[in-house]
Amino acid sequence: MKIKVLTIFPEMLKPMLETSILKRAIEQGIIEVELIDIRPYSTLKHKNTDDYPFGGGPGMVMLAQPIVDAVEANTGEEFHGKRLYLSPRGRTFDQKMAEELSKDDELLLLCGHYEGVDQRAIDLVIDEEVSIGDFVLTGGELGALVIIDAVSRLIPGVLGSDESSEDESFSSGLLEYPQYTRPRKFRGLAVPDVLLSGDHAKINRWRRDRAIEITYQRRPEMLKNVEFDKKDKAFFKSLKESMAEDK
Repeated sequence: MKIKVLTIFPEMLKPMLETSILKRAIEQGIIEVELIDIRPYSTLKHKNTDDYPFGGGPGMVMLAQPIVDAVEANTGEEFHGKRLYLSPRGRTFDQKMAEELSKDDELLLLCGHYEGVDQRAIDLVIDEEVSIGDFVLTGGELGALVIIDAVSRLIPGVLGSDESSEDESFSSGLLEYPQYTRPRKFRGLAVPDVLLSGDHAKINRWRRDRAIEITYQRRPEMLKNVEFDKKDKAFFKSLKESMAEDK
């Protein structure tokens, strides 16, 4: 996958891309991330990328011209993907959207700044606005990194085990079950015996039950989209009865 990031602060993204899993994926050629500085595309003498908003108001607005020219220069006929603008008014980014985007050959992420972007740039060269949550950041760079990380790890070969991305929170519709490693006991707390049993059927059942339990306790609204089998239903019934008795 090729990911192009349009920003006026490319230096903000470099440290994350030069570390850990993303660094290895880039070095191995599994993903390609290109940081594109919007400023050189400005036709103004001092390479300005923002100006005061029409109608008045605080702050500055990013100019349409440099953005449109930058997008068009980097997404020709050979571009096969989506052009996204990181915006608090966009569709909320989640695991389902990450899975959708991971199937594209290319992505372009536009990072806004200041009070936002001239609407004409959005109308002309952006396919969709995307938000990483109900809060406002100083710019789109952190949101772009979130999307790059979440999407990249779904691409085969990026993680050490392809099963890792399928077995975590949200991928199954449930929050993830508890994880343990050595030592078996730490400060009086022991690893559950079932995880040391070697019985994979029992281990899988324990993990599924714990995932259901944690999701019910912390994000119960998620359960309405989860398909339960007979064993799930039996456990969920006993869980609700047990929690009702504890109240």
